[in-house]
Amino acid sequence: MRRVVRGFWGPRKESPLELAGRWKTMLDALPALLPAAGPATAGEPWTWTHHHASGSPTELRPDEAALAAALQADHDSPQTSDGAGLSLAVTGEPGWEVAVSGRGGGESEYVTQAVVLTVVSPDGAEVGEAALLALIADTWQPDIGDVTDDDLLDALEDDAGYDYTRSELCVGRLGYLSPGRAALVPDGVGAVGKEPVGAGLLLDIALPGDTGAVVDAYVRLRDAGALEPLPRPMNRTYL
Repeated sequence: MRRVVRGFWGPRKESPLELAGRWKTMLDALPALLPAAGPATAGEPWTWTHHHASGSPTELRPDEAALAAALQADHDSPQTSDGAGLSLAVTGEPGWEVAVSGRGGGESEYVTQAVVLTVVSPDGAEVGEAALLALIADTWQPDIGDVTDDDLLDALEDDAGYDYTRSELCVGRLGYLSPGRAALVPDGVGAVGKEPVGAGLLLDIALPGDTGAVVDAYVRLRDAGALEPLPRPMNRTYL
């Protein structure tokens, strides 16, 4: 099964060193949350494959100095117009893969900052999706986030008119909403789970496979204004 855990936010100026601290916090936590998904050295950080915009992949250890150097190199690249990002991957036991990509620290009024964690696991394997979304919410303090998959996104497009090409926002079977969005959540949409940093809400919306409940929650949240995109040009990090 392939699932995607995402977080998005607006302009927030941060240096490569500041971003490295966020990346390290996230990467250090993943081996405990996904023990089968990476190298089987208990208690040790994973060594990641670092994919570059050009050239061959390299290995990257998630210590702060290495992360800061990689982010600084991306920030200084002529191919980078704003902020700094990484694209990393690792494989573990048969059927397990993890990829994480993200770009932050930018001040663009039109390009959303984001981190995207993709987990491929054997069918039936347990994956702590709520813990992964809480990790992203705690680490990155996004404006909005979710846990989704291809079937859910297809259902939102087919049954609720969701259109990602227009920068529309959505939720999956789990959602994270920053305080401004959380204040607009209608009663009865999702159970409130762990409260991440920033006083936002982590919503438990549906079990895997229950696309109907996700579509219903999406429509109610959209109609209530909780999924309103940041205004363009963007002048703030959160709704």
